[in-house]
Amino acid sequence: MVLRRWTDDDAEAFYDIYSRWEVMRHLGAHPRRVVADREEALARLARMKTREDGPRGYWAIDVDGVPVGTVLLLPLEDAGGDSGEVEVGWHLHPAHHGKGLATTAARELLSRTSGRVLALTDQDNAASQGVAKRLGMTDEGLTDRWYGITARQFAVMLG
Repeated sequence: MVLRRWTDDDAEAFYDIYSRWEVMRHLGAHPRRVVADREEALARLARMKTREDGPRGYWAIDVDGVPVGTVLLLPLEDAGGDSGEVEVGWHLHPAHHGKGLATTAARELLSRTSGRVLALTDQDNAASQGVAKRLGMTDEGLTDRWYGITARQFAVMLG
């Protein structure tokens, strides 16, 4: 497994991951929806590139030359704007669930940053909550602060 930046050449793999409801049902604000086509995949990839800053941004989880998911490190905004908080997150193609890739990728990305980092999971996303716990993150309970949803918030303070 290698972390690398997404490129336009990855549009088909990106579409294959994010066109699946089983991936998108846990991501972001409501209404949630899948990526509709290759053109939307390219547009999303272009927006993701604008968020790259050192270790921050979106990283492809590459296995044998093919992206199978994303790990991210992004500044969080709430109703007041920039919160000063940072989020780590992960998304995997369903064929790669349960192999430790999300934990390994997130651990690698977290090794590149410091300070307080949050992970936000859907209340019913036990798999992502397990990843957060394996990363040594503390369950801080439910919050309505982010993305206009109720999420379970995990946190860790890094060196």
